Amino acid sequence: MTRATTYLLLLLAFTQFGVQADELSQRVTRVLKTTPLIDGHNDIPWQYRVRAKNHLNQLDLSADLSKLEKPTHTDIPRLRQGLVGGLFWSVYVPIGEYGGDAQDVQTVMEQIDLVKRMVGRYSADFEMAYNASQVREIHSRGKIASLMGMEGGHAIHNSLATLRMLYDLGARYMTLTHSKGLLWADSATDEARHDGLTAFGEQVVLEMNRIGMLVDLSHVSAASMRDALRVSRAPVIFSHSSAYAVTQHARNVPDDVLQIIARKKGVVMVNYLTSYVSEPMRLHRIKYEQHRNSISSQSSPDELEAAMKIWQQQHPAPIVTLADVADHIDHIRQVAGIDYIGLGADYDGMPPGPVGLEDVSTYPDLLRELLVRGYSDEDIAKIAGNNILRVLSQAEIVAKKLQHENEPADLLLEETRSS
Repeated sequence: MTRATTYLLLLLAFTQFGVQADELSQRVTRVLKTTPLIDGHNDIPWQYRVRAKNHLNQLDLSADLSKLEKPTHTDIPRLRQGLVGGLFWSVYVPIGEYGGDAQDVQTVMEQIDLVKRMVGRYSADFEMAYNASQVREIHSRGKIASLMGMEGGHAIHNSLATLRMLYDLGARYMTLTHSKGLLWADSATDEARHDGLTAFGEQVVLEMNRIGMLVDLSHVSAASMRDALRVSRAPVIFSHSSAYAVTQHARNVPDDVLQIIARKKGVVMVNYLTSYVSEPMRLHRIKYEQHRNSISSQSSPDELEAAMKIWQQQHPAPIVTLADVADHIDHIRQVAGIDYIGLGADYDGMPPGPVGLEDVSTYPDLLRELLVRGYSDEDIAKIAGNNILRVLSQAEIVAKKLQHENEPADLLLEETRSS
């Protein structure tokens, strides 16, 4: 074969690849024009708190914030590039110790206020949504539907009344726990004290069903997952979790729970955090933490930072890519089915994401990868937004029924302590 022939064959291959890539991009764009792409968990509201003490004028979402010394994952130009149609903004409150603190209620209210002010400031691009039909209507007008999810049941401070009031303020899901357990629920990353949910925890789930708030099982222990699924009258969600069989992190969803999710018609919104989606990265992170802990008591903060930089140079982290996230989607489809998958990246609540999924501009790249893997346009529409909107709609239907049957629950935590 002559050099000229080889060159012509390579040119033809590159041309065909370019045509295919253009066709895939066009397919994704067509899908997302009629189906809102909804991310189940975005932490930019917490970035406002830690970077600017919730002063909106100190972090301009209309600008390209990738140019900052410490870039965010989220801004309006990149949301538009990513063809985003809706977001659950996380009104996150960190939990200091087991059980939480009464101050958490005020903090979550301040974060709800921040989201509403943020949406108002950027009203040309954002609009608040409180139900599934509003999400679709807002998307049809070219805006990004903005919902709110509370990350951690410590935000209600053991009060069903507070739960109801936070729903009235606009929260549309609550993650039952965060990184530490509660007096009524076990966390995936803390000591198990209740073997799942207590009687009061079950009442929290039922009251969430009654008012129409989605039960979010990201961060909870596997026993809490199973208890909540047993009790819940409405479909539940995982707002930002992946598949345990692929990456054995406690935050991920075991196969038996995936099967229950399918029976109960819920949705698992796949997370992008590298140690949740790559088993080599998860193991690397464990070794990193073990080494850090072994030398932390013997080192000053500066010495510890220098020593860990050396360790990282000697032990480079595995590369995690877009394909790793797609592998989790593949697995959930195989075990549960295409109707029970969504996207919950955790942007601005995690370190740098996988290669190819660095920020909110990259959602179409993941959907193109799924098309290459043989997913249909209907499949990616379900993953992008139709599945989570189905769950939200069903929760609204269940709530209307339960409100007709039951008055607001007035059970107190101390009334169930002996159970």
